[in-house]
Amino acid sequence: MEVARSIAEMRAIVKDWRKADQRVSLVPTMGALHTGHISLVHLGQEKTEKSVVSIFVNPTQFAPHEDFNTYPRDEERDFSALRKAGVDLVFAPPVEEIYPDNHHTKVEVEGISQLLEGQFRPQFFIGVATVVAKLLIQVMPDVALFGEKDYQQLCVIKAMARDLDLPVDVIGGDTIRESDGLAMSSRNAYLSNTERALAPRLYQEISAIADRVSAGADINEVCTAASKELAASGFKAIDYIVVKDADTLEDPAPGRPMRVLAAAWLGRTRLIDNIAVPG
Repeated sequence: MEVARSIAEMRAIVKDWRKADQRVSLVPTMGALHTGHISLVHLGQEKTEKSVVSIFVNPTQFAPHEDFNTYPRDEERDFSALRKAGVDLVFAPPVEEIYPDNHHTKVEVEGISQLLEGQFRPQFFIGVATVVAKLLIQVMPDVALFGEKDYQQLCVIKAMARDLDLPVDVIGGDTIRESDGLAMSSRNAYLSNTERALAPRLYQEISAIADRVSAGADINEVCTAASKELAASGFKAIDYIVVKDADTLEDPAPGRPMRVLAAAWLGRTRLIDNIAVPG
């Protein structure tokens, strides 16, 4: 496994692969890797001959009050997991390589970025779209893979790649869950033992919503009831529990695929999750 710290070094490696007519996959990450990330690596390896994983804790997607400085970082542990997974190249640049002093450009995907997460974290998707656009241009992969756990992020990135005519196939990988249903996330490390035992309630509630909506229940009623259940069980705050159109994240229309999406606070940890409504 090779490790590149600069764009030039990474591009030189990928250029050699291109000369050999080898397709390339990219899994962008912020490190603190878990089984969900590795599942994306393997999905990319099924589709291409060479695999790249980027590790970059992106400062522009964190608000000043958020956890940029405390976000879990363990590069050696991540490298070990990626070697075991058979990754060909890790791109792990310093902040100044991605955002030099003369960097002034931002990427914004209007509309879908202002919904849901965008209402609670207004600058988040600008930071995400900007860094992902840069990574896709820097690596120029054939395939880029993102987890469906961050479903709105996946939708934003697909729209950005489409609108900017980026020659990459953006693919979503299934949410990988713990045995009790909790969606794997690097931020789960923040949960206390008591909070960890309670955390799967979020998945249980959105799963129940999906089943009830599929059976014809009123969307507002079941979402309101689920919010009350989570608050009563010990969740500190519920940012949203909603059912939206699976493609646009707007209010659902008859006959369209739907998605249940939720964000809720458990102690100091903000959990997000989503699930498809059965058709």
